[in-house]
This record gives sequence, structure tokens and C-alpha cells, in this order.
Amino acid sequence: MDVSEAELFERSVRRATERHSGDALDDALTELGWPDALAADPHTAVSVLFPLLGAAPAASSALDQVVSTGLGMRDIADPMVLPALGSWAAPAVVAGDRVSIRGLGTAAVRRGARAVVVAGRDGDGTTVAMVATSDLTLRPVRGIDPDFGLVEVTAEAVDTDLSLGAPSNPWGAAVVLAQVALSAEILGAARAMLALAREHALDRIQFDQPIAKFQAVRHRLAETLVAIETADGAVQAAREEPSRELAAVAKALAGRGALTASRHCQQVL
Repeated sequence: MDVSEAELFERSVRRATERHSGDALDDALTELGWPDALAADPHTAVSVLFPLLGAAPAASSALDQVVSTGLGMRDIADPMVLPALGSWAAPAVVAGDRVSIRGLGTAAVRRGARAVVVAGRDGDGTTVAMVATSDLTLRPVRGIDPDFGLVEVTAEAVDTDLSLGAPSNPWGAAVVLAQVALSAEILGAARAMLALAREHALDRIQFDQPIAKFQAVRHRLAETLVAIETADGAVQAAREEPSRELAAVAKALAGRGALTASRHCQQVL
């Protein structure tokens, strides 16, 4: 898409994230053609949507589509089982025609009849399996973001359909794209915090002047901006030259930047 089309697309996605969340946002994104944009240009589509998800903040199952796209599985509409918290590994292992799963799922897994899982084979890469949701144990993850609807997904040696075969791209490519997406979402939230704190600092009058003129406030806002921009540089580098190491650094810096933003912006407010 050209520049004008990209700007129109971003405005449409922004309106969708500001007005909707959850299932309604998923439907709105499909109507806007975001999945098609993801298939055509994954990194551009990710850079448009995920900062807006963080800034809104809004919940969606877009990460499922990001992982399937990273694997080269662009015709798969079913939700993906994601890696377990704190892990990069494929969320399942396969033995014969059965899989055992330790992973994470978005709300899409709970409402779907089937789920797609990437399973590792001993010394033989990965394969893609389709499992029935009824065979999975789903436990809500309540300590992160209840509105996001995350669930812990587990299963022991369940029957599966292995006819999907091996993914077109290696598992690492999906992890990189997903980490870039999450980094962008984290930074979207951090930028929203900074915008709120800056607006308050300009409007709040104390001792007959805006508190934005006080050195302590200015230092907090400046440190927050530096943290965000530093992380953003790493995210852009991971987007331009994708690698597991660079994507991991970008996500770590995004997390640290968001912690800095939350600490300083809360004090300013």
C-alpha cells in the first residue's frame, strides 16, 4: 500500500482499537482487512496494530494470527497455542500420533472447537498438529490482565491430526515476529502513560506555574522518554534484521521501558 493508503488504514485500525475490545475488535479487524495486511507485509501490519492495542488498551487474539503467519501458515483460521509463560520453546511434544501440551492461549482458544499447536519431534524439527479444544485443560491466568482472557493450556498424550505437516517457516521465525509484536504493544502502553503524565504536568498548576517547569518532574518525564526511545530503536532493528537475539533484547528493553514509564508517570500524576 502507498503512503496515503497506509495512513487511512492506520486511522481505521486506531478507531477500531479505541471503540472495541475482545471478540468485537477481532471482528472489526477482520472487516478492515488486517489479516490480509498481515499476510502481505507482516512487520508493517504488526507495527500498525500492536502499538494501538497497547495504547488503547484493548484485547484481541491478533497474536494467534501473528504466530501462524510467522510459521508461514496463512490459511489457518483456528487459534494457536502459544508458548508457556517464560518460555520460547514450542508448546507441545509429539509421540506417535499423540501430543502433550504445556502452553498458553488467548481467549480465542476458549471459544474455538479446535486449536493449532506446534509440537517438537526428537531430533526432527517441529510439526503442526490440530487438537480438539475439548481435549485440553484450560485454566484462566488471572494475575496478568483478566480482560485479555489468557488461559494456561495443558494436555497429556491427546489424539491429534498431524496432517498439517511441518510449518513452512521454522519455529524461531514465529517467535521473532511475536516478540516484535509484543514489544510494540508494550511500548504503545508506555507512550500512552507518558502522554497522560505530560498532559497533566502542563495542566497542573502549583505555586502559580505548571508543574512541568519543576526540575524533578522534567527529569522523570525525560528519563521515561529516553527509556521508550531506546527500546523503540531495538524494536525497529529487530524488525529490519530479524533474529532471535535481537528480538529478545527488544522485548526485554520494552519491558524495562514500560516499568520506567509506569514508575515515573505514576509519580508525576
